[in-house]
Amino acid sequence: MLSPVYSISAITLPLVSITVISAGLLLGHWTWTEKKINIPAISILFGCLWAWHIAIKLPLLDNANFNYLVIALLSVLFVGAIAFSNNIIAFTLHSLPVLITCLALGDDDQWLRMVYCFALPVIGISIQSVIQRRNDNFAQGLMYKLLEERQTLNDLSMLDPLTGLYNRRGLQNRLETLMSLDASGHYVLLLDIDYFKAYNDHYGHMMGDQALIQVSAAIRNAVRSRDIVTRYGGEEFMVLLTSTTSDAALETAERIRQRVYDLKITHMFNLNVATNVTVSIGLAPLHGEDIDGALALADKALYEAKRLGRNNILTSEALQGARSAVEA
Repeated sequence: MLSPVYSISAITLPLVSITVISAGLLLGHWTWTEKKINIPAISILFGCLWAWHIAIKLPLLDNANFNYLVIALLSVLFVGAIAFSNNIIAFTLHSLPVLITCLALGDDDQWLRMVYCFALPVIGISIQSVIQRRNDNFAQGLMYKLLEERQTLNDLSMLDPLTGLYNRRGLQNRLETLMSLDASGHYVLLLDIDYFKAYNDHYGHMMGDQALIQVSAAIRNAVRSRDIVTRYGGEEFMVLLTSTTSDAALETAERIRQRVYDLKITHMFNLNVATNVTVSIGLAPLHGEDIDGALALADKALYEAKRLGRNNILTSEALQGARSAVEA
């Protein structure tokens, strides 16, 4: 605002305007932090005010007009480089009015030097902007990649690595989402492969894993895409049938039982039931959000289905009815 090279000082209207506007914008930004300042508009406004100040002060000097113009131009370029180091457009709009004024008021043989003084910071800030943009793009791409990998890891942590079905953590996550949308009309199926310990002991764990993979695929293919299939234990599976009826749930359970039977996986230690792998199924309704209660009922029905001969289905209602008849 005041050049130390010359004894003449000029407190002009442009300088007063710059001071008042700067203070007003600063106070306004503190008061209304959500308001955004139009940087290009402010930069060209201040550039015009600086150019106006130079045009007023130059006639007050006796000699060395070129030196003053160069000092004024460099001063404005210095201020602009600090204020708009990340915004080449704002820097150009801030500095261009001063450059035009200096070229108009200076000697014709000095324009090349002034343009040179103006071009250097413009080139420097342009290069810095390109580098910064590349760094920002790289950082943004890296962040997106990390978020994708995090989501992938999060998804994998909810899946059983052998069968690709949900594990218990994945089941809990799906249950929370399901219950927040609809908490009625759901049924729980508990399935257990018959005599699977004997299968593993005789055929080996590698063959046991292959049997689990095939059985899990058969279960998944026998239900709807919106139903939740979970590997609940070693050879135990849980299916949550969503928004269905008791008859439809029983039909689905039978379809699962038949699909597993039709795999024809040889099981010589299942001779009391068949000569291939079979499953027993317990079925129970889910009342409200009481998943533990439904699992307990389905587990009792599953245990009774195994006791009655395996490779069959028993509902909790049928089990309760049978017990009531016995008690009567």
